Amino acid sequence: MRLIVSAGGTGGHIYPALATIDALKKQEPDSAILYVGGQRGLEKNIVPQKGIPFKALEIQGFKRKLSWDNLKTMYLFLKAVKDAKKIIKEFKPDVVVGMGGYVSGAVVYAAQAMGIPTVIHEQNSVVGLTNKFLSRYVDKIGIAFEAARSQFPQAKVKFVGNPRAQEVVRVRSHFNWNEYGLKNNKPTLLIFGGSQGALKINQATIEAMPAFNQRNYQVVFVTGQKRYEGVIAQLNQRHTLVGENVVIKPYISNMPEIMPKVSIILGRAGATSIAEITALGVPSILVPSPYVTADHQTKNAQSLVKAGAAEMITEDNLNSESLLKVVDNLMNEDAHRLEMEHAAKQIGVVDAADQLVALMRTAISEKH
Repeated sequence: MRLIVSAGGTGGHIYPALATIDALKKQEPDSAILYVGGQRGLEKNIVPQKGIPFKALEIQGFKRKLSWDNLKTMYLFLKAVKDAKKIIKEFKPDVVVGMGGYVSGAVVYAAQAMGIPTVIHEQNSVVGLTNKFLSRYVDKIGIAFEAARSQFPQAKVKFVGNPRAQEVVRVRSHFNWNEYGLKNNKPTLLIFGGSQGALKINQATIEAMPAFNQRNYQVVFVTGQKRYEGVIAQLNQRHTLVGENVVIKPYISNMPEIMPKVSIILGRAGATSIAEITALGVPSILVPSPYVTADHQTKNAQSLVKAGAAEMITEDNLNSESLLKVVDNLMNEDAHRLEMEHAAKQIGVVDAADQLVALMRTAISEKH
């Protein structure tokens, strides 16, 4: 297969795209693949490091409010479509897949105008602007949440899950908590607000630290690289010691190896995070970010709460007291955690990347 993949901006789009590429390579090692991303996104550094051919387009997003800057956005979009058509003509793909981000809008739009089979994938429960626009033109649509189905033309939609889940499940963990000075026979809570950390989660955890020091479970607190020194400074100002059952880290690079060893994870409700925890069957306490488009993290979290796989604390209600109440309840109830673990696994899709590749083949066969 000759495949062009386009995704940009954030890891939530990029990593599912990479997982899809990996799945195709395993099925068809001779496949020719080209990744088309944006000049400003994370993909321009991440993708070439994976040894995947990469080309970049200049593009930017629309402002939701009326702005003269949107005139420049429209100009860049039309130019990106023109440039994408040149790339497509030269590469001659069998199918073009958009995994989200503004750049995928230009690339997929160009491909459908040229009669190339097109597929888009929506990772969230609330459909983004780019995919909503593209849904009118593409041949097939893959979704990771059933809640997204009603927001698309029904005949095109197939539930496939999030490809990132398949990649995480394949990791064979040999991690030992002794590496962190912790014990393997104790329940462990992982607090992780993302690679940059989450200020409100960090603050509530700092305030809860004296109580955590007294608990019979373990706590691994990941602050985010940019927030680590600030967290340590606050703990010192409060003269708060860190107990033997607590470890504080700025970042964990081998998260897929650690997550299977975790009893509960407390963190955000981004699409990639949810794909990982459901695929692995990790019970969760979700604190959706209120700063994302259309409040989609709250919708993501609610889907897990409804299934019995998670508890949710809104950021407005998050403090040390609410955090400890939910955490203590779950960490001290083994049976409840097992029920949540089972519910999470029922939601998780461990072959999502393979399913998306199959959807690509369907788009090709139906187009021809």
